[in-house]
Amino acid sequence: METSKKSNNSTTVILLLLLVAVLAIAPLFLQKGAEFGGSDDAGSVMVEEVTGEAYTPWFTPILETMLGGEIPGEVESLIFCLQTGIGVGIIAFLMGRLVERKKQEELRR
Repeated sequence: METSKKSNNSTTVILLLLLVAVLAIAPLFLQKGAEFGGSDDAGSVMVEEVTGEAYTPWFTPILETMLGGEIPGEVESLIFCLQTGIGVGIIAFLMGRLVERKKQEELRR
């Protein structure tokens, strides 16, 4: 009985992993010639539609003014990934602290 339960769990895990892989790969083949745009582009297009005037930014990014031009996309992606990593690290640290605090409180009782 224990072996069949383990076999069912393994089959379920494999099927779920295959489903995740299909869901991750399918969009790459379904949209031919799709362009990826950021929220900044979509926002400026929407502002132009609503106001009827071209959108002009309020300021230029600090790094662009320091470097004297637009930041390459790879560098922007790197900075974004670093921000994400730092944020996830902080959240994970705080959640770990909360879990440990709860364990310590239970041990004191």
